[in-house]
Amino acid sequence: MSIRRPGGTMFAALYGELEPHPWRDPLVASSDAYSLFVARSSAMGWLTEAEEDASGGLWGMNDAGQDPVPASRAPASAAFGEPRPARVAWFQVSLTRPVPAGRPLPVQAFLSCVDDVVARVGTVRLRAVRLLLPVQSLDASAGASSRVGAVMPLLQETGWFADGDPRLRTRVRVTLDGGQDPSVRSAAPGMLRWMREFDQDVFSCDAVSVTDDDDSVSVADGDEVVLEPTVIDEVWLGPARHRAIFHGTLAEWSLDAVGWLAAFLAEASCRYGVETPLMLTARRFAEPGSHTG
Repeated sequence: MSIRRPGGTMFAALYGELEPHPWRDPLVASSDAYSLFVARSSAMGWLTEAEEDASGGLWGMNDAGQDPVPASRAPASAAFGEPRPARVAWFQVSLTRPVPAGRPLPVQAFLSCVDDVVARVGTVRLRAVRLLLPVQSLDASAGASSRVGAVMPLLQETGWFADGDPRLRTRVRVTLDGGQDPSVRSAAPGMLRWMREFDQDVFSCDAVSVTDDDDSVSVADGDEVVLEPTVIDEVWLGPARHRAIFHGTLAEWSLDAVGWLAAFLAEASCRYGVETPLMLTARRFAEPGSHTG
């Protein structure tokens, strides 16, 4: 039986409630999620042009979309007494080349572009984030030691979060799902030890647990919140099954902080032998009323 080898696809989906800007015309093609993402990532130098032998940039554009505002709301979550989160927007790109040993996975740049696009569309109350991390695109050809340089930019960037309002610190539950590949389950204890070696205050991890489960995110004991629609199996080793769940506190509930954490977890998983895509789902435990930024 042959094993599928997914390409370097990065996917992001935002879940919550989106209030569109009243002045925006959704029928104008240049203002849809796809066109806005292309324009923004091109302006930032992150987009690789869609032509043969193109160079530069970090990713090529695949697709993007904005989900319609639901007419009716799903049943409330017992944990929050609020509607279960709906997907409001999604974005998919393909990495242009393997990520060099001295650089982390460009998740922060990806989510920064996503954040800018969504801000052009409307105001979002972000309740969950789902990310596909192409860990197999990290260059670890010389072993775990070759990735040491990639951690340094992440540690240097912690200063960006240093002066944040301590009231924004948020309890989160972050799930890494390896789909049909179980390697993340065996890697999880080592990942936790490794993350605790660094003096950083962006994410404080209290504990990690492993499980085999369906494609849902538990936000409290006895309460399951299913994020729909799920990501198609063809872009990773889906369907969902083998999981490691990290419990801790994030400096702030923002796409910026989630992007930092995603890149940090990707480095940790690569160091401990994960060589396949991981589906990351981040969910907050408290909703103090902040938005994506």
